[in-house]
Amino acid sequence: MGGAGAVAGTMKALAARKAKVNVVGVMGLVENMPDGNAQRPGDVVTSMSGQTIEILNTDAEGRLVLCDAITWTQQTFRPKTIIDLATLTGAMIVSLGNEYGGLFSNDDGLADKLLAAGTATGDKLWRFPLSDTYNKLIDSPIADMKNVGPRGAGSITAAQFIQRFVDEGVQWAHLDIAGMVWSDKASATYDKGATGYGVKLLDRLVAEHFEG
Repeated sequence: MGGAGAVAGTMKALAARKAKVNVVGVMGLVENMPDGNAQRPGDVVTSMSGQTIEILNTDAEGRLVLCDAITWTQQTFRPKTIIDLATLTGAMIVSLGNEYGGLFSNDDGLADKLLAAGTATGDKLWRFPLSDTYNKLIDSPIADMKNVGPRGAGSITAAQFIQRFVDEGVQWAHLDIAGMVWSDKASATYDKGATGYGVKLLDRLVAEHFEG
């Protein structure tokens, strides 16, 4: 729920200050509940984009929702820039703990703007690599891709999965905020519990680079 909460909070913040910007907030609001029709390891599902996905791990279901949300957004609104936020991987907490969100991007300029906004607001980010070497780790012999890669580089292969659904020419950034959306301790800006991570970050990014 953390990514959807950040999107909702950002849209409320932009609306409250009447930001002069064309932004669409999309949230994949779904339940993850047991059912006789639930997917199983070994299933092959077809995404909204038409790409097929071999299910190896049913716990990696959030990315299936996210990839369809990105496809729907592109087909409906034709955005120039997409920033997605998701509590996508436990591997991100292993990498960065609760100090930084992970940043992946296909555009250096967008990545630099996000890093700067994170430093300015305290919603800090750390950039991770994307490359064909990691991308090959999710190739499947029976589908276009697997929904998980090997144990190593779990956050990177998850980002590579999402990138396969981003259209050519779209600036894209993926923020894996698994370690940042909840805190066991209060801070100067939030109480114990949900932190609101990402709202200040995106509001600052819009104000500095997208508002006109």
